Amino acid sequence: MIFARLKSTEEFKTVANGLWRDHPIFSMVLGICTALAVSNKVDNAIAMSAGTTFVLVATAIIISLLRKLISTRVRIITFMIVIASFVIIVDKAIEAFFPSISEALGPYIGLIITNCIIMGRAEAFYIQNKVHLSILDALANGLGYTYTLVSIAIIREALGFGTILGIRVMPAGWTNWVIMAMAPGAFFILSVFIWLSRTLAKIEP
Repeated sequence: MIFARLKSTEEFKTVANGLWRDHPIFSMVLGICTALAVSNKVDNAIAMSAGTTFVLVATAIIISLLRKLISTRVRIITFMIVIASFVIIVDKAIEAFFPSISEALGPYIGLIITNCIIMGRAEAFYIQNKVHLSILDALANGLGYTYTLVSIAIIREALGFGTILGIRVMPAGWTNWVIMAMAPGAFFILSVFIWLSRTLAKIEP
């Protein structure tokens, strides 16, 4: 009874949609550029996921707070300015505290600005909803993006390098699957994830 009542709440639906039903990668196929580019190592995936989630939450707060003041004619440029400002913060923080990861990610941190997940949620949700719902949506989408990226990275790093977070996990004599460290391997793993998730969620391709 309590669970049924919880499921009917707007907050629950917002979180459930971001985590599963309207998952940014599985359902809407957004943000796959970074999912393919930085998921060869788990530490890279964690850094990108954390940065993207931070930008999602920060953007959600600002846009939802100013939603009644933002004119429809300038909303896109407003979204871009807000997103870019927080991406610069993420870029400089990673560069200062995790220089090796910053070097590995290269230009992909800056490309968070053009991440379709963030722009899409700002346009579809943050500009229309109150702050608390926008924050829940941002956290749910960020977490959904994170578990996808990290899961793909675990498989790719284990098969492609024999390690997870730099720790050897494959037995001696293991031959690294070079394809998993390259873009074709990322496409294959991501396509399997999308197929499984859509099958489980009964979402038509």
